[in-house]
Order: sequence, then C-alpha cells, then structure tokens
Amino acid sequence: MNRLFDQLANAFPLWVLVACGLALVEPGLFTWFRGNAIVIGLAVIMLGMGLGLTFDDFRRVTTRPTTVAAGFVAQFLIMPTAGWLVAETMQLDTPFAVGLILVGCCPGGTASNVVTYIARADVALSVLMTTCSTLGAVVLTPLLTQLLAGRLVAVDGWGLFLSTLQVVVLPVVAGMAVNRWLPGAVQRVLPIAPLVSVVTIALVCASIVGQNAAAIRSSGTQLLLAVVMLHAVGFGVGYLFARMFGYDRTISRTISIEVGMQNSGLGVVLAQRHFPTEPLTAVPCAISSVTHSVIGSLLAGWWRLSPRDLPIPQGSSPDC
Repeated sequence: MNRLFDQLANAFPLWVLVACGLALVEPGLFTWFRGNAIVIGLAVIMLGMGLGLTFDDFRRVTTRPTTVAAGFVAQFLIMPTAGWLVAETMQLDTPFAVGLILVGCCPGGTASNVVTYIARADVALSVLMTTCSTLGAVVLTPLLTQLLAGRLVAVDGWGLFLSTLQVVVLPVVAGMAVNRWLPGAVQRVLPIAPLVSVVTIALVCASIVGQNAAAIRSSGTQLLLAVVMLHAVGFGVGYLFARMFGYDRTISRTISIEVGMQNSGLGVVLAQRHFPTEPLTAVPCAISSVTHSVIGSLLAGWWRLSPRDLPIPQGSSPDC
C-alpha cells in the first residue's frame, strides 16, 4: 500500500495538470475550494513537511554550511530577479506582473524533494535547502515582494510577514513537535502525507484557475509563456550558479531543482489575502505549480538517465 501511495504522489504533475485543465472547462468542479479552505490546505501541506523533519535536521546545516548557503542565496537572488525581469520584458498586466514577482519571491517547494529523488541528486541537501528557504521566506518573501512589486501596487510588507509566519512556520514547527513527541503516530501518517499534499495543491491550483477561467483563456498564451520563462531561468541559472562555484554535477542539479521549483501554494494564499482587489494576482501562482512540476519532472527524467558527477574545477573547495 505504501508503494502505491508513493507512486500516486510521484505523479503529482499529472494530477495538477489534469485538475487545472478540468477547471478551465468546468470551473464549478473546483471553485467550491476557496477562501479559508485554501489557507487551511496550505497549512496542512506545511504540517506534512514538518512531520518529516526533526530538530537534528537543522543541526545538519552546520555540516554543509556553504553548500546550503549557496542554495539559499541562489533561491532568493535568481527567482525574484527573474520574476521582475520577465514581467518587465513581457509587459504583463499589473495583476499578472505582481503575481509573477510574488511567486518568484516564494521559497522552494516541497515537491523539489521528490523531483530531486527522481533525478538521483542529493535528497538530503534538497530537504535542508527547502527547510532553510521556507524559514527564510518569513522575512525575505515580504521584503523582496515589496521591493520589486511595490511600484506596481501597494504592498503590505508587514501583513505578508505575518501571513507567511502563520501559514508556513507555525505548521512546520507544529509538525516537528508532533514528530518529536508522538513518533509512533507520525510513522503511521507519513506514508500517506505526500499524497495528501499532492491532492491539496491540485485543489488549490484548480480552484484559482476555475475562479479566473475566462481571464486565463483570454491571456493564456502570454501568461503561460511568462511562467515557463520564469522557471526555465530558475532551473538553468540555478545550475550554472552552482557550477560557477565549483560544485559537482549532483549538487548542481540539486540546487537547480531547488531554485526552479517554488512554493506556489504559498504564493496563492498570499495573493488572495493581500491583493483582494486584484484576484488575477493569484493566477500566475496557480499556473506556476503546474509549470514547475512538469519542467522539473522532465528534467529529472533526463538527469536520471545521464551521468551524475563531474570533477570539481581546480581551485574550488566546496563543502560537499
């Protein structure tokens, strides 16, 4: 049974793609999942992430400090910049531009850990990077969004900070506490937790697509191209960034995946909470979830079949 749950969870790009496709045709199938249900859904996903973590995981950061730091810097340097550049270059309408910048400023998504596993890259490093970027997002997501999107619309940086704290950090910490004090219960829940997360994110994205189906159909090509460009830059520049600092192919692939795959669900929640007069702001975040999942899965399949390690360039000494 556990194997079946894993197989279903690993097919997450398919479920998200199917759900969003159906939402474009029959929005009513998913629009019931909205408002507080989306916030609770994201909290459930982050709680699941916390259940798989222990306090020792944070101590492991000290064993690979520069590698984790490189991934952290790449995450919050490459993606926010790419979001702003793509929005400017393509001259997106304001709500779409803000949404693209917002999702670019979000931390790495937990799906990156699955894709890293499929790619035969460094899963432990991926988990560390996701954890660190998720906690760092409490400050950096509001700050970078305000910096890059503040000229387009009024951005409530403090409100974004509080929301990120509520829907990300508190559930993760709660999950870790449960893991610490009720390990037996956690072991029974963990096998199905990834599948629950996949179903939830599919519902979140399909709901946003359904609520804005008409606007997506009218602007779909430009918007989809913008989101694809955002994530293509993330995967590509993330890999080159790591290679530039002398990391081998395996670690470079891990950083690439971590940078290219965002916590799009967080973007959806923040967009709905803090840009209520611009509902289209959440649309790029929803499309992002489908896009990075598909690109990441295809990339992982390719990398899985190709060599993993290359010699580290002379003169470099990363802690890998």
